Amino acid sequence: MGILTFNSGFILLGIFNYSPTHIFLFSLVLGIFTVAFMGNTAMILFIYLDTQLHTPMYFLLSQLSLMDLMLVCTTVPKMAFNYMSAQIFFYVSLLGAECFLLATMAYDRYVAICHPLRYSVLMNQKIYCVMVVSSWTIGFLDGIIVIAVALSFPYCGAREIPHFFCDVPALLTLSCTTTLLFERLMFICCIIMLLFPVAVIIVSYVHVIVAVIHMGSGEGRQKAFATCSSHLMVVGMYYGAAMFIYMRPVSDRSPTQDKMVSAFYTILTPMLNPLIYSLRNKEVSRAFMKMLGKSKSGEQIA
Repeated sequence: MGILTFNSGFILLGIFNYSPTHIFLFSLVLGIFTVAFMGNTAMILFIYLDTQLHTPMYFLLSQLSLMDLMLVCTTVPKMAFNYMSAQIFFYVSLLGAECFLLATMAYDRYVAICHPLRYSVLMNQKIYCVMVVSSWTIGFLDGIIVIAVALSFPYCGAREIPHFFCDVPALLTLSCTTTLLFERLMFICCIIMLLFPVAVIIVSYVHVIVAVIHMGSGEGRQKAFATCSSHLMVVGMYYGAAMFIYMRPVSDRSPTQDKMVSAFYTILTPMLNPLIYSLRNKEVSRAFMKMLGKSKSGEQIA
């Protein structure tokens, strides 16, 4: 009979070795992390400091940047969290919270474009604050459920996780017992955390596209399409990668594929979010130039 070990410590095998190619890739990931960290931090500061950006849309965008900032800091710096359970909790929580925040942002665009005269009523401060708090709360509840169940399994044999962070599907491959029931629970969670927000986003943007097509102003149509396409780019990358990882059985997984796709939506997407929203948004660009102008003025006075 094999010996079971209930040691809660695991060894992350990581994504890189010391070959020249992997050293280059590590440098690339480090550069992406730097851009993601600085871009999301700058986005939060711009929105906080510029009073003209104190609107529901930019408040939601600041929350997205905050989640992306925390998400990329959870996975990239190896020493960010010393305990596996803490990393799993924050990773799952932030992933779930961002899913609902993106749906909230889609609803915000739907109200702004389809019901502009009622926007201040339908998206007042109380309503969008409730939406944001709900996104964080649902994410944290999801994290608590997943970490409680995942760490209740006995683990045996080698404690080497074929991943670069403590992802739950990779952890389940080390369990000594069947995880079929938990996989079904995860699938149900994915329906709630992924498919439900995607449905809200699709319905919102169907209405938005119909409204944009019927717009009389060519300039207004172009601006609406630019805003919506930015959001849809983020949604497509984020939800597509998350569904690929979490809505497949553990038996069908490839460690190499999982690591590559996970790197895509935990590292690359948080970097692209502030770039997509800022480069394609005149108001954010204006806020950046305004702050840059103030900075230069301060240096000249000094």
